[in-house]
Amino acid sequence: MSSSRETTSQPEPAAQDPSEEPNVEPVGAVEASEPEETQPEIEVPEGAEWYVVHSYSGYENKVRQNLEQRIESMGMHAKIFRVVVPTEEEVEIRDGKKRSSRKRVFPGYILVQMILDEESWYVVRNTPGVTGFVGSGTAPIPLREDEVDKILKRMEEETPRIRVNFRIGEPVRIVEGPFADFVGVVDEIFAERGKVRVLVSFFGRETPVEMDFLQVDKT
Repeated sequence: MSSSRETTSQPEPAAQDPSEEPNVEPVGAVEASEPEETQPEIEVPEGAEWYVVHSYSGYENKVRQNLEQRIESMGMHAKIFRVVVPTEEEVEIRDGKKRSSRKRVFPGYILVQMILDEESWYVVRNTPGVTGFVGSGTAPIPLREDEVDKILKRMEEETPRIRVNFRIGEPVRIVEGPFADFVGVVDEIFAERGKVRVLVSFFGRETPVEMDFLQVDKT
């Protein structure tokens, strides 16, 4: 491959004006209404590896679509096999309600499974919205197999990551149950169980009470 390739180990600033990339439309956060990306079963030959591509943060899905269109129109199915925007399901607890969505695991990064040569490099690198490959010097560096497996398994996990808007030491109001309307302090968060332990002042002494995330809210 030509030594004139430019690679970069740092993503472009997320605050860059999207108008500088006229062929790419900005894409917001991945919401629950957006279907989870599915990939068909593909027979991948030996020599194919996964590479990480930079894009403007917030443009990942549009860049994926652009690259898939280029693969189709330029007949690159024999060299570029999968294009993945790593996401995971996240449940956010806010105002006593659950909101499910898919969030990007690595904003500004896209995974591409490909056989790297001059032609495939050109197709990917010149896709609108792509700012470069992750690499060292002039050569893109492929991901290790265990790194790829970890990312793909994270995307397939059935248990969503739970995000709450309170932290340990913060005051919260209990909105449901026998302690409704009491104000306490978050003592511990059990994200894997969707539980929180709150210290409530009861008859002049602090009493630890464990409850669901939906039963408390920020004061």
